[in-house]
Amino acid sequence: MTTYFDGRWVDDAEATVSVRSRALNYGLGCFGGVRGYVADDGRQVLVFRLDAHVQRLAESAKVLFLRMPGTHAEVAELHLELLRRNDVHYDVYIRPLLLHNSNAMAPVLDESTTSFTMFCLPLKRYIDKDAIDVCVSSWRRVADNAIPARTKPTGAYLNSALARREAFDGGFDEAILLTESGKVSEGSAEHVFMIRRGALVSPPSTQDNLDGITRRSLIQMATEDLGLSFQEREIGRTELYVADELFLCGTGAQITPVKSVDRRAIGDGGIGPVTRRLQQHFDDVVHGRVAKRKPWLFPVWG
Repeated sequence: MTTYFDGRWVDDAEATVSVRSRALNYGLGCFGGVRGYVADDGRQVLVFRLDAHVQRLAESAKVLFLRMPGTHAEVAELHLELLRRNDVHYDVYIRPLLLHNSNAMAPVLDESTTSFTMFCLPLKRYIDKDAIDVCVSSWRRVADNAIPARTKPTGAYLNSALARREAFDGGFDEAILLTESGKVSEGSAEHVFMIRRGALVSPPSTQDNLDGITRRSLIQMATEDLGLSFQEREIGRTELYVADELFLCGTGAQITPVKSVDRRAIGDGGIGPVTRRLQQHFDDVVHGRVAKRKPWLFPVWG
């Protein structure tokens, strides 16, 4: 596979950092996650919300004193060129990374040491189940005033890894983390939505979670396209147990239904009608079948 690394197109094996790098030793960096979907013609690839992903990466860079490798338009074009150079005609995941790539000691945020790299890989499903069992983790989501989740910082994913390991050891598929105040934040790498009393509900992005692009897109699709009622508000842990439906969403997870929380069945333990409706509409949107949402899609070929 071809990878972009500091202004050059190289083989994956050449895209390396030193064992002395601050990026490796201290987790100093941030990343993005972008999806492309093969269109119904089997050839074209449509990159979902590329402009929004580049904007979020730029905002993360600003917070973490990292330097973008060009204008928004130039960085967006690098994403598309990466897929062209790898002759991508399949569902794909793109991972751009900004790193503080100095070999000097001490965790210092210094724009001048920024490295930018980007790779891609085939990806159909991030979570390989139709519906999952989750637990509420004993680990709390790291606070925005400590390590800001909105920047997708590399080092903060130790928090996610600890929660996921705890979930796996307990026989669950995924974890939901709470804030320090005990309110629902997000999954290890996904946002939380529930359907309760006829409304779609999700905690705000100020609950120590990522400002999710898939989350924002789903809110628009649900309210503007499907006419669903939406509430953005705090969610307590036990409210998850009595939800009518529950799902996680994200670039990787897309829309993943939850069938139980802490071994309490959600609804009838299956995939609820609202979740199914959202799944189908999301699938139609990302594959270019919904005319009003085509501006969200960036074609790779032609």
